[in-house]
Amino acid sequence: MDTAKKPVSPALAGPYGHPYHPILVTVPIGAWVSSLVFDIAAQLVRDPEFLVRGARWLIAIGVIGALAAACVGALDLFAIPTGTRAFRTAVLHMGLNLLVTLAYAANFLWRSDDRTELGMLALNAASLVVLAVAGYLGGKLAFRYGVRVVDEDAQAEGFLRSK
Repeated sequence: MDTAKKPVSPALAGPYGHPYHPILVTVPIGAWVSSLVFDIAAQLVRDPEFLVRGARWLIAIGVIGALAAACVGALDLFAIPTGTRAFRTAVLHMGLNLLVTLAYAANFLWRSDDRTELGMLALNAASLVVLAVAGYLGGKLAFRYGVRVVDEDAQAEGFLRSK
């Protein structure tokens, strides 16, 4: 069904074959991975305050970026026909990502600027594991089900031999 791949609004979700969601998700992924690196480094240095503060702000940047990615991701979700495997996968992908975003928002609120407790670091690490599962599902949507990827004729064009 070719309508499963077309965006609800190209102006908001990105044009056909070039969705905004995949590029926006790099912000929270990068920020949250970096926050875990900062949390681990804070356990290894004598004066960790700058790392603790950096991790906290990276978590905040990730939450803001995740909300932006979720908005355009929801537009992609609306374009998938309900009752399909792609739709069920997308709903699970969305649910896991919302859970991760809530976990990071709670982690941000739990933190202070002077120290990182091991529980905060563990929540950070566990959230990244769930984020990896959600990312796998996002990849499945694009690469297995072709959600928001160009139609088969345009894909075939890339496999033609050059003259």
